[in-house]
Amino acid sequence: MSEPLRSGPALAGERDGKFGDLGPRLLSAAALIATALIALYVGGDVFALFWLLAAFAVSWEWQGIVGGAFGLARTALGGAALAAAAAFAAHGAGPLALAALGAFAALFAVLAGPGRRFWAPLGLVYAGSLVVSANVLRRSPDFGALSIAWLFAVVWGADVMAYFGGRLIGGPKLWPKVSPGKTWSGAIVGLVSGALFGLAVAVFGPWPQAASRELLFVGLVAAALAQLGDLFESWIKRRFGVKDASRLIPGHGGVMDRVDGFIFASAFAALLGGLRGQESLAAGLFIW
Repeated sequence: MSEPLRSGPALAGERDGKFGDLGPRLLSAAALIATALIALYVGGDVFALFWLLAAFAVSWEWQGIVGGAFGLARTALGGAALAAAAAFAAHGAGPLALAALGAFAALFAVLAGPGRRFWAPLGLVYAGSLVVSANVLRRSPDFGALSIAWLFAVVWGADVMAYFGGRLIGGPKLWPKVSPGKTWSGAIVGLVSGALFGLAVAVFGPWPQAASRELLFVGLVAAALAQLGDLFESWIKRRFGVKDASRLIPGHGGVMDRVDGFIFASAFAALLGGLRGQESLAAGLFIW
């Protein structure tokens, strides 16, 4: 006997199941995107402060997830470490920023106690890589704003298109034990879309000659790392039995849930730019 046709309400319920979290996600994402773009446009201390606050939230959430001794003291020290790193990075002293993070990370290992001596300092390095990489890229007079706009396009494009691609196409799960909702189809759609959106920023930006095959390839790597960053954050939460990093952002959980992909992609971009030896780290992404 053939399967009876499903009613309209049943189909609507199925669609709601696929996109039931879309409303809160859109509202929260719109507010965060607007704030990030304003900080990028203004630049200077406003930009540095925005990413410092984001990094502090990430550090606070991470220390809450992993637990351990002296949690309040670690949160306070993490704020001091990130402030120092942000100040150094915003003024071009990247090595000093990394040294400050390393010194405080060693102190974290002592304070956290047995079983957390690796995880607690790793959280500070994780949050610190966000504020350091964003600031060292942004300070380039010619390519700084473009590099951050490119990262936004790659990471946000990969995230949004992976969300819709996975729900509309479906198929095999990417890593069901860690992130049950993610599919291979969504990952592939996000990967290609993120790279293309990043290339579009270069095409329509102030330096269109930067739109090259090399930049497209770098965008593919950055988009892949952004999705890996998302999986990494999901794995950390499952490792410590936590559903959400926090409840700071409606529809998203915590700040970590919003910047996990950006952390990986931004750190990669800063590292690649530094290795290429151009006039600035940001220039290393676009001049080939």
